[in-house]
Amino acid sequence: MNINIRMAVPADFSSVLALLKDFSVFQKTPEKVTITLEQMENDWNLFSCFVAENDAQQIIGFATFYFTYNSWSGKGLYLDDLYVEEKFRKHKIGSSLLYKVIDFAKKENCKRLRWLVSKWNTNAIDFYKKIGAVIEETEMMCDLKL
Repeated sequence: MNINIRMAVPADFSSVLALLKDFSVFQKTPEKVTITLEQMENDWNLFSCFVAENDAQQIIGFATFYFTYNSWSGKGLYLDDLYVEEKFRKHKIGSSLLYKVIDFAKKENCKRLRWLVSKWNTNAIDFYKKIGAVIEETEMMCDLKL
């Protein structure tokens, strides 16, 4: 299976949204997805996303991210979500998406890449540790809905 990873364009957003909804079920929090296709399209200049597509040009995975600025280290990139459709897992597509984000961050002179991982997702935690990520357990995420 050949996989092409590329930057998403607005025409991809409906496929990405469908995968986002699948991801929310995987995360056991489908009620948290409130974004609409219209909102994604209106915010497309803020919406950075790599997509993974198979030979049939079907989008089977994605990685969403955005630039940040950390007062302790400077310019950074935040990996918001990374997901591969279940039937396409175990083909290193998730790894390829992550490495694409890492390469992008390096090319953009980012000093760090940050992301969250669910405590129950031991497969992801093990992989992230294997590539050298430090999993901090000292901080808790705060979320304020506006």
